[in-house]
Amino acid sequence: MAPVSDLAFDPWDPAFVADPYPAYAELRARGRVLHYEPTDQWLVPHHADVAALLRDRRLGRTYQHRFTHEEFGRTAPPPEHEPFHTLNDHGMLDLEPPDHTRIRRLVSKAFTPRTVERLRPYVHDMAGELVAALVEAGGGDLLTDVAEPLPVAVIAEMLGIPEADRAPLRPWSADICGMYELNPSEEVAARAVRASVEFSDYLRELIAERRKEPGEDLISGLIAAHDEGDRLTEQEMISTCVLLLNAGHEATVNATVNGWWALFRNPGQLAALRADHSLVPAAVEELMRYDTPLQLFERWVLDEIEIAGTTIPRGAEVAMLFGSANHDTEVFRAPERLDLTRQDNPHISFSAGIHYCIGAPLARIELAASMTALLQQAPTLTLAAEPRRKPNFVIRGLEGLSVEVVKA
Repeated sequence: MAPVSDLAFDPWDPAFVADPYPAYAELRARGRVLHYEPTDQWLVPHHADVAALLRDRRLGRTYQHRFTHEEFGRTAPPPEHEPFHTLNDHGMLDLEPPDHTRIRRLVSKAFTPRTVERLRPYVHDMAGELVAALVEAGGGDLLTDVAEPLPVAVIAEMLGIPEADRAPLRPWSADICGMYELNPSEEVAARAVRASVEFSDYLRELIAERRKEPGEDLISGLIAAHDEGDRLTEQEMISTCVLLLNAGHEATVNATVNGWWALFRNPGQLAALRADHSLVPAAVEELMRYDTPLQLFERWVLDEIEIAGTTIPRGAEVAMLFGSANHDTEVFRAPERLDLTRQDNPHISFSAGIHYCIGAPLARIELAASMTALLQQAPTLTLAAEPRRKPNFVIRGLEGLSVEVVKA
């Protein structure tokens, strides 16, 4: 097995972060599983393997339902990080059955096709208002003016968070998500811990208010379900709300700006989209594939597995490279080419298996709504300045996307 150290894969190199896809091609050519010493992870770059492992119950997002840290050969997190891990470890994304099954069943009631469809008018109206303001101003930052406020407002509306309380939501989320990067620094960890405490304290108060005065929101629904016998601890309720907010907008925000940046770099495809708005649904899927918002997804090996003759022992960590899988030539024809008419597009940007993104249908509605509003109201939208890529690797996005709208 060849080492990864002699390849271009380097999650802390700005050049790699700017364009990781050539390095992914090298990884796929080198093998089906490769050990990466700096993070002590097994990298899985091929689509077929990633898709299979996401469904493999020998892997888990956690191991603590079966093993202690010591039994699993791992060191417990530092005590000063405890508030982050308490918050993170009680959300369904980092739980395994039966706890995952119980919580997902409850939350799924808020994401039924009928419920999501009821949100469509709200999403479209808000997207239209945000784009109208951008057009009126002659341009701005697509990230802060459209990409961020739309999904944050939608998920906050679902949860029942009052408009006056929404300003800290995005900063809290950004700080917490910093811990999902590879080998986060102590500074990043400290910010995540602080945000975890502040967000948890806020939600604890909001839950107490909803117990006294229930509404039609998701938090009230979770409280009612608890009272009817579907038990959620208060910590599970808090962690679920934070997860829904973070996962409910983080990918959508980054998919929006990554997508428009890709369109500006591919003017022929942008022209085709402007000429035919019926391409929007296919464009959403292709842009999610082309520059994947979540590049890497980690799983613990609970029981020994074998990939292409390589045995990966219990206690190891597997890093599934979504960005690489979505550019696998064995699955996608000319994957480095942006093709908004691509028909066969089994990208895995929303994951798969029991941890498939519960909010994927809503995310698709949000992405299509903002794209349609921009195509209709800002047909002359142009790039105003070259954007800067965020230094993060795992969660891929831009610092901003400055645009101009030339008025006729």
